[in-house]
Amino acid sequence: QVQLVESGGGLVQPGGSLRLSCAASGFSFTGYAVSWYRHAPGKERELVAAITSVGGMTNYGDSVKGRFTISRDNAKNAVYLQMKSLKPEDTASYSCNAHRATWVRTYDYWGQGTQVTVSS
Repeated sequence: QVQLVESGGGLVQPGGSLRLSCAASGFSFTGYAVSWYRHAPGKERELVAAITSVGGMTNYGDSVKGRFTISRDNAKNAVYLQMKSLKPEDTASYSCNAHRATWVRTYDYWGQGTQVTVSS
């Protein structure tokens, strides 16, 4: 069964850090671009960070540049999001997405999300 499972969320004080993990089962992350999105109540879903399938090039949303780092470990079939200097406005449900396009079809998988709450 194809599945993405996020973990590592929780409650953290402003200025703190968290490391989110996205683990894949039932398929290999190799060949997939992986992204982290977040969704806060009353707001639109926002792209937080993305990493390419080849070369490991990264891209970040303007609101998290310089604070968040996305990385991948294909051997462990996992992608990570290191979050530092967290702010209350980072509070959201964080989900990972794995995407791969071939000539015959597109593969798109989502996890259920992990909640991050930044509050004192």
